[in-house]
Amino acid sequence: MGKLSIFVLLLLFAYPGKAQLTHYLVQFKNKAATTHKLSSPADYLSQRAIERRARYNIAIDSTDLPVPFNYVSQVAAIPNVTVLNVSRWLNAISIQTSDANAIAAINALPFVLNTAAVAARSSSRLKSKIESEHSSPATTSSRPGSIESNFYNYGDNSLKEITLHKGEFLHNIGLRGQGIQIAMLDAGYFNYTTYKAFDSVNTNNQVLSTWDFVSREETVVEDHSHGMMCFSVIAANVPGTMVGKAPGAGFHLFRTEDIGSEYPIEEFNWACGAERADSIGADVISSSLGYGYDFSGNVPDYPFSDLNGDITMSARAADLAAVKGLLVVNSAGNSGSDYWEKI
Repeated sequence: MGKLSIFVLLLLFAYPGKAQLTHYLVQFKNKAATTHKLSSPADYLSQRAIERRARYNIAIDSTDLPVPFNYVSQVAAIPNVTVLNVSRWLNAISIQTSDANAIAAINALPFVLNTAAVAARSSSRLKSKIESEHSSPATTSSRPGSIESNFYNYGDNSLKEITLHKGEFLHNIGLRGQGIQIAMLDAGYFNYTTYKAFDSVNTNNQVLSTWDFVSREETVVEDHSHGMMCFSVIAANVPGTMVGKAPGAGFHLFRTEDIGSEYPIEEFNWACGAERADSIGADVISSSLGYGYDFSGNVPDYPFSDLNGDITMSARAADLAAVKGLLVVNSAGNSGSDYWEKI
């Protein structure tokens, strides 16, 4: 069961079609048409990514090779097809089309293994909720005498949180995130460029890159606030009010989640975000996202037996990220009191 194809899995989602199916994954048979070579990784991996592999004795293999451009371009050339995202690890692309003839034409291509519907994306962006969901910063408190020896002035509220995992000890011995790159995968980073919590990050140009895998654009500041909040827990540096766990790190902010709906295509986005984190040279992936139940459009829950870390797209991508030498940190979810009641 652990080697079950992602496309067989997705075909299990034979959900009743009250939602029009317009998003599909296209899996390719191989990478035979690639113009890239394993011996020339600098053509498709950053120097930091190559150095990470060397540091941990990780071989560069076929999963690192980009999907052949010829495959992608031939699919894109079919009328009424829009290519969305590309995954080298899964050797697949996500597309948008409502044309059954286009799907037939894609399946007729000799290098295509299969196509599978992953449902339509909701048009709802829920932007009206963003302001109400954003919490105002805590009132600045004076530095208590008990932390005079600490490197940072945490403030009362922040101190309680940072000491939970001995974060102040790490800061005091010089481990504050410097030299580390963290890739965040979330639903958006609303106004992180203007909030006081990120003054230090913005002034020091610690946001190294951004990408929105949902809208396929660079900007991530106009979307949901959830990622911004998670970002603040790591990167904030407001003396006396809030100090994050790694305020000295560099960050890549990726939006992979469409908060207006919940479909398996967001797992594919997550996989693409993890790949970019790898190839760009990140050291850590921080993600507060989870998939398994409560999907939109009558998509059924995963059988809990499938959530074993080996089957779903997001789990397989997380495994591959770890294989490439990244530390993957993901939330366990907030489902203990609802019908799911599982991690």
